[in-house]
Amino acid sequence: MASHCSLVTLFPIQSQLDYALDDATTQQEKEDLIYQYLKKIDEREDLKIPDFQPGLEWLNTTEPLSLSKELAGKVVLLDFFTYCCINCMHILPDLHQLEKRHSVEDGLVIIGVHSAKFPNEKVLDNIQNAVLRYDICHPVVNDNEATLWHELEVSCWPTLLLLGPRGNLLFSLVGEGHSERLTLFADSALRYYREQLKTHSVGIKLYRDSLPPSILSFPGKVAVDQDNKKLAIADTGHHRILVVSSATGELLHAVGGPGRGRQDGTLSEASFNSPQGVAIKGDAVYVADTENHLIRKVVPLSISVPGMLLRFVMMLAWKRLLFCFRLQVDLVQGRVSTLAGVGTQGTDKEGGAMGPQQPISSPWDVTLGSAGGAADNVLWIAMAGTHQIWALFLEDGKLPKGGDYKAGTCVRWAGSGSEENRNNAYPHKASFAQPSGLALAAEEPWSCLYVADSESSSIRTLALKDGAVKHLVGGERDPLNLFAFGDVDGKGVDAKLQHPLGVAWSAEQSRLYVADSYNHKIKVVDPKMKQCATLAGTGEAGDALGPQFTKTCFNEPGGICINGNLLYVADTNNHKIKVLNLDSNSISLLHISAECTDSASVKPLGVTKVPTLPKSAARKDLPPVTASAGQTVILSLTMLLPEGVKLTDEAPSCWALSAEGNEWLLENQVASGGIVDLTQPLRVSAKLPAAVKESDGNPSLRLSVWLFYCLEEGKACTMKAASFSQPLQINASPGDGEVTVAFAHSF
Repeated sequence: MASHCSLVTLFPIQSQLDYALDDATTQQEKEDLIYQYLKKIDEREDLKIPDFQPGLEWLNTTEPLSLSKELAGKVVLLDFFTYCCINCMHILPDLHQLEKRHSVEDGLVIIGVHSAKFPNEKVLDNIQNAVLRYDICHPVVNDNEATLWHELEVSCWPTLLLLGPRGNLLFSLVGEGHSERLTLFADSALRYYREQLKTHSVGIKLYRDSLPPSILSFPGKVAVDQDNKKLAIADTGHHRILVVSSATGELLHAVGGPGRGRQDGTLSEASFNSPQGVAIKGDAVYVADTENHLIRKVVPLSISVPGMLLRFVMMLAWKRLLFCFRLQVDLVQGRVSTLAGVGTQGTDKEGGAMGPQQPISSPWDVTLGSAGGAADNVLWIAMAGTHQIWALFLEDGKLPKGGDYKAGTCVRWAGSGSEENRNNAYPHKASFAQPSGLALAAEEPWSCLYVADSESSSIRTLALKDGAVKHLVGGERDPLNLFAFGDVDGKGVDAKLQHPLGVAWSAEQSRLYVADSYNHKIKVVDPKMKQCATLAGTGEAGDALGPQFTKTCFNEPGGICINGNLLYVADTNNHKIKVLNLDSNSISLLHISAECTDSASVKPLGVTKVPTLPKSAARKDLPPVTASAGQTVILSLTMLLPEGVKLTDEAPSCWALSAEGNEWLLENQVASGGIVDLTQPLRVSAKLPAAVKESDGNPSLRLSVWLFYCLEEGKACTMKAASFSQPLQINASPGDGEVTVAFAHSF
């Protein structure tokens, strides 16, 4: 192939087409222009690009892909991205829509070419977590040295390249906001090459299909209401908000999930899309509904029967979802409402409209504060998508160096909208770089918002009195240098961070705590001395629990909040909330209870989706058992592991109960759960309905188990699965009591 092929060769040719398309007035005129363009460049040999280097790591595929083999005869879309980049996140919906429009068999293959900005982003496990978080369903290659990026002279993230069936460059799109033209280019290329396209598949295998269940999935942020001892958790991967007891972990409310949506309404109707920031006060939770580009308010329901303990709920946890089935009880309904945003990504960098009419872009964090009015009359917003700090007025108020605003107004407060690390005494002339975390220090002498400015790897301050933006720690003095990152304790600009996402302020200690996400650490800052030091974390991704802070491991912690001497950390890629006791220098997990006191938390979703059993799974048919309608059938399974192995906490083992073709057997019953102890048999129960339905043949229950275990020395880990079918002979005459079926299986 021509080694000199690059975008420099393509740009002059495509620019003529781009100008002509801008002037075209009809769809047919645009299609004709592209047809003539493709006819012109298809014969050029100097536009064939180099193949992927051998030995690269791939995700979502059964094997590495090659332009000259598996991808030959396909139109290929290369997405050059880095997973920290908000602009790269913004084009993912465009890629999802394109995948729905054209399948691999239709001839279109999308390949994510991950070309890292930060050192942490070169690690395959971290890219894999990002692929799961963003629900990327196409192949991704880890070009960790950016070889193809440099060969093609790509200059920024994101960059999209559309290739013909010979690996020849056709089109390039730089940046975000090109959805319409991307669709036009892809449609036109598929039509032009339809006689050359091949319909074969390319061995796509999604990692998400083998994930074990977890109560949390990539929790993004956490916030505490100190007065009411409640913790709000953005359970981002499950697209929902949890409210738990900060003391016990008891689950009080679960709203939204497990799928994406943007529905307002009762708590059983509402839905979110990858929510991040949360702020909680009393019974209200404010939510940065990030991928819906909305600010939402959750007002939980309350019990209207004094003294009555209402716990008529069942917990269902499986593969990135956890929700409560609702039973009819006398409750005052809670609601979810939209306070700002229109549900699609906005480009406005000024604002000033009433919230529900104001388009916004990827809000990443929120915190309550005051601005020229009553206490907590404003919700400050880290608007990552436009690199700004915005204000949503909950009551009338006034911005420093700004005008008076009526309740409901959503307006830019600080940041020009340029992605820079620029400090300035005037808030509109300052610039941020993907602000992702906020913490309020309202008291003197601080009187500021602390901002985790992730892409500049710095912590900044925004003065409440006059809106002046100043540097605190990290980053670089040059406002255009967004590559001044590292892991260095120190003072001011000498301290180095790597893509920090969260901040928490302790008024009692006059200290700022920082989730230094890509360094897998928690750091503490003395704002008076501008001194930054490591508090917890080894600097390596992991999930160890101390016992000391310095022996503890995190994995890209994204959120942090403080309540007295307790620091709560959303350990995002470990799917956990960790609690640091600042007095005892000890760390523990917040165990969220497997019981939900909110009887209308999430609407029932019917049949539970469970992971696919691998072909290697043992499958056994048990002898039929006789039971009567109304009785409880208990399956008691003793599981035996080989000597010298133990279950692994990092991949929780689990079970699922199903009744294929006879789902009425399990209606409104717990159908899945975790496996944590093999010293006792696993006991799974199913209460047979009082009224038996007619069915073809004898109905049966199927118990499936997945065990993740490792050698105790930790040198090797594996997953084994097994499935057991229990035929039932059900007497229509009602009965009571239990029927227990005991059996064993050796793995």
